[in-house]
Formats: sequence, structure tokens, C-alpha cells
Amino acid sequence: MLPPPRKRFGQHFLTDRHYVGRIVEAIAPREGDSMVEIGPGTGILTQELVRVVHPLHVVEIDRDLARDLRERFDPASVVVHEGDVLDFDFSSLRPPLRVVGNLPYNVSTPILFHVAGKEAHVHDCTFMLQKEVVERMVARPATPEYGRLSVMLQYRFEMALAFRVPPGAFTPPPKVDSAVVRMRPLGLDRPRAKDEARFERLVAAAFTQRRKTLRNAVHAFAGAAAFDAAGIDPGRRGETLSVSEFVRLSDAAA
Repeated sequence: MLPPPRKRFGQHFLTDRHYVGRIVEAIAPREGDSMVEIGPGTGILTQELVRVVHPLHVVEIDRDLARDLRERFDPASVVVHEGDVLDFDFSSLRPPLRVVGNLPYNVSTPILFHVAGKEAHVHDCTFMLQKEVVERMVARPATPEYGRLSVMLQYRFEMALAFRVPPGAFTPPPKVDSAVVRMRPLGLDRPRAKDEARFERLVAAAFTQRRKTLRNAVHAFAGAAAFDAAGIDPGRRGETLSVSEFVRLSDAAA
């Protein structure tokens, strides 16, 4: 019997074993993997992963679910970290780390940025999220879905939408479709901004008011000389710039 979902944690428990199997296939766990699962919930995915990966680390914020997981699994096989994943130090686990999980819809973006901050420690990520969020994550420039989340994640990761998951695969069913996304760090040779803090602020400003031209949207960070040096028309909108163009403009501004 499933525990009652808690709205403050955005809980929707995956119950369809067909999709559990597809997620496991997408993850492709291997013996010897260093892996952490975010939001294991009832453990339906955990029990499949631990057949191959041990110890498997899991991070669960719900104390009742965390207690159930400790009672259900051998602590030598499943290490339960009770608490908020936003406070969890991924670098405390052995690299290269594989990060997986069904992310709660209400805090998925902060979790993604938290994981992205540990990219050097991560081998890959496989997440299930709200489909609209995944579409933003993998969006290309000059599309309605392309925005700050797209740029900041694609700056660090190669992204791919693996497959979609219908509401009926969950209990209770969410009001939206879900999707599984695969993320793999681009590595040390990816384009890097000279000043990453400036890059992040510039990208955020470019999408704060999407209909503004870059000249007006990012004037606090990049003047006419920076646009000239970067070879970018200040009359363009932020949603048309590729990740590499944002890097070039940030570097010229710096």
C-alpha cells in the first residue's frame, strides 16, 4: 500500500513497472558504478538499481519514506541519506558519480542547478521531470522553449530527451506529462566563459524580458564595444543566441 503523498514535497509515486523498466534501460547501471538516486520515494526504482549497483546511495527528504527504505533494504546495499537534496554534497561520494531520480516538480530547477554545480564530479545524469521542463532543457535557440535553463545546462552538459511518461504511470497521476532526460558533462574542452559569474548574470538578464533586444536587456553587462568585439548584432533577442555566442559576448564584455 502506497503512503499518502505529501503536497509540500510534490510527491507523485511512479507505479507503472513498464516505465520503471524503461528508466533502468536508459540508466544502464553497471557493477562498480558510484550512483546516487534523488527522491527514491517508495523504492520502486531503487529495488531495480540495487540488483546491480551496491552500495546505492539515495537521498530522501520525507522522514517516513526514509525510515521505510532503511527497514526494507540492507544498509550495506542501500545507504539512505535523509534530508533535502539541495543540502546534499555530491562531492562526498566517489567520482565519477552517476545521478538518477524522479525529481519533484516543485523544486526541479533548483535541483538541476545544484547538480550542475558538481559537473566535474559527475559522469552522467538520468532524470524524470515534468515534460515541459525537459523540453526547455533540451531546446535549441530561436524556439519558444529556449531560455535561461537551456543555456545554463547546455553550457555544461550534452542533453537528450529519452522518452515521455504519461500521467497514468504515477499515483496520484500528475496533471502534466513527464519525460526522461539524459545529461552527460561536456568535459574540460567545452567552451568556458572567462568570468562565469558574469556569464550567468548576462544570460539571466537576456531572458528576464524575452521580447527586449540584447542592447536593452543586457546593457548593464555589455556595451556597444562588447557587441562589436563579439561580432553579435545588439538588435537580436537573447532567445536567438547559441551557448557559444553567449560565452563570446560575456568574454568580450569582461
